[in-house]
Amino acid sequence: MCKKGLDFIKTVATYMSKTDGYDRLMKNVVFTAGGSGNVTAELKVAAEHLNRGGGLHGGFIATLIDQVTTIGLMTHPKNPSPGVSVDLSVSYLKGAREGDDIVIDAKTLKSGANLAFTTCTLTNKKDGSIIAHGNHTKFVGSGGPKKE
Repeated sequence: MCKKGLDFIKTVATYMSKTDGYDRLMKNVVFTAGGSGNVTAELKVAAEHLNRGGGLHGGFIATLIDQVTTIGLMTHPKNPSPGVSVDLSVSYLKGAREGDDIVIDAKTLKSGANLAFTTCTLTNKKDGSIIAHGNHTKFVGSGGPKKE
């Protein structure tokens, strides 16, 4: 994947992590590759990512999928827009615990005139087992009248 894409991704992620809003949850995500609508990142699960049972919080997993697919989409050559979420679904397959290293792999399947379709898989870096898989659909169109 192109270095220009990865540089852009790191700039966006750094900006996001320094906000006072919800995006600050991305502060520990390390982006390792990206461009052309795709991105790969890693995260070491910390105490702040856990639910009361000591596992990686499902809401945080959904947030990772939302944010990482959006950043990947912003590098898509056809329509580099962050868009607005239309649908987000997550399947939780296996737990993760504090100290686990996870790999987050997001891909843009299609970016059309109005909708973009992305997918994201979280895996345990140690054994490759799938922790969660998500699909994220985003509205990327202008919403205005079409120009002729």
